[in-house]
Amino acid sequence: MTDTPQGLDAIKQELLDAALIHVPFDGWSEAAFCAAIADSGADAAMARAACPRGAVDLAVAYHLRGDDEMVRRLTETDLSAMRFRDRVALAVRYRLDAAEDKEAVRRGATLFALPPYAAEGSRLVWGTADRIWTALGDSSDDVNWYTKRASLAAVYGATVLYWLGDESPGHAETDAFLDRRIGDVMQVEKVKAQVNKAWVLKPLMLGPNWLARQIRPPHLRPERRLPGSVRPCLQDRT
Repeated sequence: MTDTPQGLDAIKQELLDAALIHVPFDGWSEAAFCAAIADSGADAAMARAACPRGAVDLAVAYHLRGDDEMVRRLTETDLSAMRFRDRVALAVRYRLDAAEDKEAVRRGATLFALPPYAAEGSRLVWGTADRIWTALGDSSDDVNWYTKRASLAAVYGATVLYWLGDESPGHAETDAFLDRRIGDVMQVEKVKAQVNKAWVLKPLMLGPNWLARQIRPPHLRPERRLPGSVRPCLQDRT
């Protein structure tokens, strides 16, 4: 039935496909959402059930679709001969390639820059970074789980903004920008490793390192979830 989660998701995907024609002109707006309903032939009530926030939910679905395509390409690529930093760069490039329409991304960036949706936009960028690290086999179980994703989210966000204005052939300038940003992160990691190995500084790091090991990622501490997530409701006890 169409009112099941699977049915509603199918309606959302149909609406998204129809909306992408209008988004470059109308943005992720009510006008684009109404045009998508008309073009797709979806029942208006079911469309509202699938997307309670209208075009905002379609913008979220568009971002998640790009994440899915990136992960699909990563799983089909042999990464064994690549340096880890090159794997991360490739994942970001795959994510940019998954954006079918640069103007749709630009309109999405504008939408998620608005105060009511800024937290949603940050959550989506964090989610992209998380999916990249997960696809690349990250097994960190302490504070590094967070720092890796925070660093990559910053790199990804900056790269998207650069990419939106890049008109070089094959987005070569974006590739160079991405390599520089990843290089900056690697330099920070190199300094951290040197500090931990330095005999003069090592005693001073015992406390901070111990504290860092006590921090667990959400999947290892389900009672401590990421900001913005919803804890499942407890069943009523009789």
